[in-house]
Amino acid sequence: MTVRRSGRLATLLLCTALAVCAAPAHAGPAGSSALPSVTPRAETEALYDDEEGGNADADDPAIWRNPADPGRSLVVATAKEGGLRVYDLDARRIQSIPAPPPAAPGDAPGRFNNVDLLHGLRLPGGRADLAVVSDRGHDRLRFYRIDRDRPGGPLTDVTDPAAAPVFSADQAEINEEETAYGLATWTDRSTGRSHALVSRNNRTTVALLEIVPRAGGTVGYREVRTLDLPASFRLPNGTVWSPCGEPGELPQVEGMVVDPANGMLYAGQEDVGVWRMRADLTGRPELIDRVREYGVPAAYDEASDECLPSGADPGYGGEHLAADVEGLTLLTERDGDGYVIASSQGDDTFALYDRELGDDNEYEGGFRVTAASRVIDGSEECDGAAVLNAPLGARYPDGLLVVQDGRETPAEDGREATGFKFVDLAEVMDAVDD
Repeated sequence: MTVRRSGRLATLLLCTALAVCAAPAHAGPAGSSALPSVTPRAETEALYDDEEGGNADADDPAIWRNPADPGRSLVVATAKEGGLRVYDLDARRIQSIPAPPPAAPGDAPGRFNNVDLLHGLRLPGGRADLAVVSDRGHDRLRFYRIDRDRPGGPLTDVTDPAAAPVFSADQAEINEEETAYGLATWTDRSTGRSHALVSRNNRTTVALLEIVPRAGGTVGYREVRTLDLPASFRLPNGTVWSPCGEPGELPQVEGMVVDPANGMLYAGQEDVGVWRMRADLTGRPELIDRVREYGVPAAYDEASDECLPSGADPGYGGEHLAADVEGLTLLTERDGDGYVIASSQGDDTFALYDRELGDDNEYEGGFRVTAASRVIDGSEECDGAAVLNAPLGARYPDGLLVVQDGRETPAEDGREATGFKFVDLAEVMDAVDD
């Protein structure tokens, strides 16, 4: 079982053990509690990760813009074992695609973790936009052609049936769940070739896959190379620190995004921070920001299934991110400026970093997504996020931000739920610029 250490819980534990926190754990450090707030304009239906709800658990969104009619654009989102959900701009579900069943009885079922988009991939029948999904349960990528006006729903599965596992040698390894996890797509402007960058569950590995059209209109992939990020870090005081996890688990990456202008990949190593590296996985990765918990000694406690502090904070962590680092997305502006946006899951905030390399991706501010009303709540413990700075009809003329809500308002029977929030991008920009 993977340990999911809530950043809020980790902060509370640190406050208790070290007796140094004056503010409530929910508020985080003084800087994060002072961040501006924005409110959602719409929210999707709640998803329930239980048998009654189809084991649906909201995770990661992507925004597809309909160039012929921007007001009829779509949000494609993963629901883990619940498969894919497709929403219109009013956050109404218009299609639901189930995850594939287990390969055989006793094997892991399909589990859709992250989603990203590819635009204009050349297929035998012409160019097409694709939704690309990491199927964590089967250790594969899956591809869905987007056709807004297709009867029966806009997404059609075009995955090559012969697509091999991304990381695993066989089904036995797949069942160990060290499988395809985070995902970002990228088209190399110098070659025109399209790629997916895929991280591995419970490992530090990131793989670069070339996406390959097949005969008959299906889509597959081949591995180009892999890169392993560090699992331990030498601190300025000479000690070596490793993020806490269940025995045998390494600090994984999930949230990733590529800046197409310069071919840089930004990757969130959940308990470490945000890395910048070449999207072709050559060169040396650079850690551009660290989580606040970076360097804090902790040990896994089997009885509580949690990581508990085992020493004082040495003070080497960053100021803007509270573990876990989760969804990363890129906000581009016409003048070449913009932001890399990271979900700071542990304190329910979003951090913005300057997109331009000349400014060394410096921190530019942040915001929260808070409740709009008793009906539409905010975003807490956010996993995935997507932003599009382009007109999307009358409802979102300045663009859209979609964020996952890991603590949706519970049902009347107390069942925990997740979902997605739709935020007017103009409100975000106004809040950040104030």
